[in-house]
Amino acid sequence: MSDITTSITGRAGRITLRRPKALNAVTYEMVKAIDTALEDWRNDDAVSLVVIDAEGDKAFSAGGDIAELYATGKAGDYDFGRTFWRDEYRMNARLAEYEKPIVSFLQGFTMGGGMGVGCHVSHRVVGETSQIAMPECGIGLVPDVGGSMILANAPGHLGAYLGTTGARMGPADAILAGFADLYIPQETWPDLIATLETSGDTACLDQARVTPPQGRLEALRPEIDSHFAAPDLPALLASLRASDTDFASETLKSLSRASPLSLACTLDMMRALKGNTNIRDALALEYRFTFRAMEHGDFLEGIRAAIIDKDRSPNWRHDPDRLPSSAVAAMLAPLGDNELTF
Repeated sequence: MSDITTSITGRAGRITLRRPKALNAVTYEMVKAIDTALEDWRNDDAVSLVVIDAEGDKAFSAGGDIAELYATGKAGDYDFGRTFWRDEYRMNARLAEYEKPIVSFLQGFTMGGGMGVGCHVSHRVVGETSQIAMPECGIGLVPDVGGSMILANAPGHLGAYLGTTGARMGPADAILAGFADLYIPQETWPDLIATLETSGDTACLDQARVTPPQGRLEALRPEIDSHFAAPDLPALLASLRASDTDFASETLKSLSRASPLSLACTLDMMRALKGNTNIRDALALEYRFTFRAMEHGDFLEGIRAAIIDKDRSPNWRHDPDRLPSSAVAAMLAPLGDNELTF
């Protein structure tokens, strides 16, 4: 069975992720298939809109398929990862800039590379099982696939909190932070998709939307904004350590599991992209980090500890309290001829 299917049904271009046993993790072949379908349908008058969904109950897509990235990187081949990320980011930009409506249905986990497929489109639907997150710092990356742009433009300092801790967002929180648009009970999704295919019109979505159950982030915003306004990682950690609240304790625990280099670069990216809604700028900045992530960052060690050996004891390159600013600047510096282009 193919990992992905693309077809035209009625007035809709249909993209379905079909790796439920792998939580629909996005492979390089899936990236290329999505990009090709979007290009084919761009000027096809038979296609009025695009619907993206996924098989299985557990996940729309829990991320990118990192097994091959790790294997090639450990062998000293950094080109496969750089090519994967380059083409994936170009696909993310195409989704965000597409001339026709695209509707995504985001059940279960939507994380990392899955967020890049489902959360840049014009109509992002979440339901009662939806859990969206950007947990990249925990494996030595930064929030990428355009996620840095959404995070940087979340209310207050929510983006810095979500991007560094990898905290999961239920439906209300995902809408608050800018990762989703509509809460619609999942039992109605099949009928909605059938209506979209028949009509080629997104009006049915607004008619079906309801108010989501209350989230957790709104109540935490004052505390999040107080701590995450810190100018850098050491100041953020000092602020949290000086607080005796449950939130501060839980947040410190989350940050202690992540790569200090990734955390510091994420905080820098949040400041650099605040107010910028051009996804190409965000993707280009992300690519500077991911281009270097295997050779100069913590990515391979992060994957080893989390996925390969599963010892959850990564040996990060830096101490969070003594991380030189030059290391952060080096990861985000321009790439010259290797800069991401579109």
